[in-house]
Amino acid sequence: MNKPAKRAPIVIGDVSVAPGNSRYIDLPLPPLYTHTSVSMPVHVIHGKQDGPILAVTAAIHGDEINGIEIIRRLLDIKSLRRLSGTLIAVPVVNVYGFVSQTRYLPDRRDLNRSFPGSERGSMAARLADTLMTEIMDKCTHGIDFHTAAGGRTNLPQIRVDLEGNPELLDIARAFAPPIIVDSPTRSGTMRAAVGDKPVLLFEAGEALRFNEQSIRTGVKGVLRVMRHLKMLPKTKHAVDELPDVRLSRDSTWMRASQSGIVRTHVSLGKVVKAGDVLGVIADPFGESEETIASTVDGVMIGQTRLPLVHEGEALYHVASIEM
Repeated sequence: MNKPAKRAPIVIGDVSVAPGNSRYIDLPLPPLYTHTSVSMPVHVIHGKQDGPILAVTAAIHGDEINGIEIIRRLLDIKSLRRLSGTLIAVPVVNVYGFVSQTRYLPDRRDLNRSFPGSERGSMAARLADTLMTEIMDKCTHGIDFHTAAGGRTNLPQIRVDLEGNPELLDIARAFAPPIIVDSPTRSGTMRAAVGDKPVLLFEAGEALRFNEQSIRTGVKGVLRVMRHLKMLPKTKHAVDELPDVRLSRDSTWMRASQSGIVRTHVSLGKVVKAGDVLGVIADPFGESEETIASTVDGVMIGQTRLPLVHEGEALYHVASIEM
């Protein structure tokens, strides 16, 4: 009787990781102009048994740090010792932005508009190319962690392009976020660059802040996805039926009708109806006030955190759902 073929090692950079082993790898990146070395941290857990290769990535925008803590907690989970397949964890993709606490790269480019990148292009293009060739091209599935941009916060949510890849809905439901938002991919994003490969985008919290609800939702969601993909065995206490997850096919931003100081009346996650007052904008002396009402039925999935606003600024993000 022939023995099953031994699983091949996985190679990241110039490091080979044998089945049943884990390694921490520093992927070299362009150094700073001070000649200070820079590297992208990668943690690889290569299971003995065959299975999917899941990449989890965070801080493509350097100030979006919730995903870093999600990955730290994920790597500390003991059940990963029984992993089937491979977990590739990149807690800080945009190392340059992370060090300077900024969304962008030193060349002022947005990394998530620079994919798939080029080994001879701009700084952003080279970093995007490194992530694609060394990580994303070698994985079968991915989960990318983001937060809202500076001054805003997001309800924990999974964003997927269901028209481009209907397979993502089952995986997104397995993650079991409070809401799944059907969100078409944009040119230059990592989601667009991976093509048909199933990659979930998890949005939760705000820049440069830890949000415990977001972090816990992220950790539990990744573990649910890994069990769904049969990378991890089901736990004795696992619930067979996942919680009901809302699905939104469209979302709308409510914008400031005038400049002033906004007072928010509705918190994240609340269900609203068209016409409900979400907040009030007043001038500094309170002589002129205007209400901001929802134009759709839905769930509040994002909102500004800054009370000082200019006319036209995006204030409240409502995902449409059937009421």
